[in-house]
Amino acid sequence: MNGARGAAVALAAGVLHTAAFAPTQAWYLQILALALLFAAAERAAPRAAALQGALFGTGWLASGLWWLHISMHQFGGIPWLAAALAVALLAAFLGGYYALALGLAARCVAPGRWRLLALAPAWLLAELARATWFSGFPWIASGYAHTAGPLAGWAPWVGVYGISALAALAAAGLVLLKARAWRWAAPALLLPLAGGLLPQDFTAATGRLAVSLVQPSIPQDQKFDPVRFAANLETLAGLIDTARGRVVITPESVIPLPLAELDAGTLHRLARPARPVLLGSFLGDAERGYVNSVVALGGDYHYGKRHLLPFGEFIPPGFGWFVRAMAIPLDDQARGDHQHPWAVAGQRLRPLICYEDLFGEDLVRSAVDGADAATVFVNVSNLAWFGTAMVQDQHLQFSQMRALEFQRPVVRATNTGATAVVDHHGRVAARLPALVRGVLEAEVEGRSGATPYARWLAALGLWPLWALALLALAGLRKAAQ
Repeated sequence: MNGARGAAVALAAGVLHTAAFAPTQAWYLQILALALLFAAAERAAPRAAALQGALFGTGWLASGLWWLHISMHQFGGIPWLAAALAVALLAAFLGGYYALALGLAARCVAPGRWRLLALAPAWLLAELARATWFSGFPWIASGYAHTAGPLAGWAPWVGVYGISALAALAAAGLVLLKARAWRWAAPALLLPLAGGLLPQDFTAATGRLAVSLVQPSIPQDQKFDPVRFAANLETLAGLIDTARGRVVITPESVIPLPLAELDAGTLHRLARPARPVLLGSFLGDAERGYVNSVVALGGDYHYGKRHLLPFGEFIPPGFGWFVRAMAIPLDDQARGDHQHPWAVAGQRLRPLICYEDLFGEDLVRSAVDGADAATVFVNVSNLAWFGTAMVQDQHLQFSQMRALEFQRPVVRATNTGATAVVDHHGRVAARLPALVRGVLEAEVEGRSGATPYARWLAALGLWPLWALALLALAGLRKAAQ
């Protein structure tokens, strides 16, 4: 499908694709949207296929990341039109991965059924590139739509990007089914949908832990206000005082300044000797750099964030003017250290600070390191920069995928939401409403053991998926000749 019609279908399908992700859990829309794109690209010329990929990606990511506008306009002071343009440019840049993928498939494989099948490995290449190149930005990667539904069963075997590839294969199968190419459609559909038939139990219980997850609900425009600091600190201390769990966990940067600048009396006020407190703050200094961290009060444990967010935590070359215009506090941070889990109350807690939980390949070692492996993942976040619509549910869905991949529970302590407990089956067991100040009291069951995905990811990284995509594309090209 060439020309304006193919472009319009691709753009509309991209917007439909966004509707597949949280909060809807409409996983089938992800496959349907991709099928619409593939049907348009099946017989398109390479340039037309590339344009369709670009428009699909731009429509998908602009509608899925629109909330970035809030951080730039409402809190960064960027004019709304400039902020909207920045989101559109980011979506267009990320859409370029899908333009390259569909253009490559169209150039390598002649129009027809072989081309249609080739779009699946090409799609996987685009997803892997977006996840890894330029520090990676895999927000709402297509596999995340499948924390529910039949493809979720593949998570402990092939992870989120393997699911992305299988969903793309199912999308190709839908197009083949419409064309009544039964012999081709059946395996393309049945293989992805067979995930629910796979063995799922790879970890064992290590006991239960009562946790108190603090949600202070401090508005972002008050968080770094020095006039409000004492009142915010008193709010935090009061919430910690009411906590009943064996371990108390606070959100990311709940103390919005370097911990060294906090007086000993205040630290003593926050510490709970009978209940260890994991406190979000900053370590380091101006000379060595400040590190977004969590610190165990009264203990010797700390964790520093390593996978930093472009534009918010480190400044990409050439973009200093843009970041400085938003006056983001502590906008050029250093990377952390001490990445081992925190042994406490009979469990081993692996912290992940906000955006880090998108990168399973970064945290996988903590899921396979034998006796020292984490039994619980802990995400601490502050999404107050971005409002409440879509972003909180999307981020919670990423935690659900990590739980499915590694069969570990994930507990989340956030400033304004989504504070929640996700069990090792990826189910949300408890959650505080957004913008509600309080403490989520819950029990979580720790787990030990490693899934097949964890084992091969720890040994080889994402390279097997890169190799599979390239070999499949080369094999389909040869078959079509």
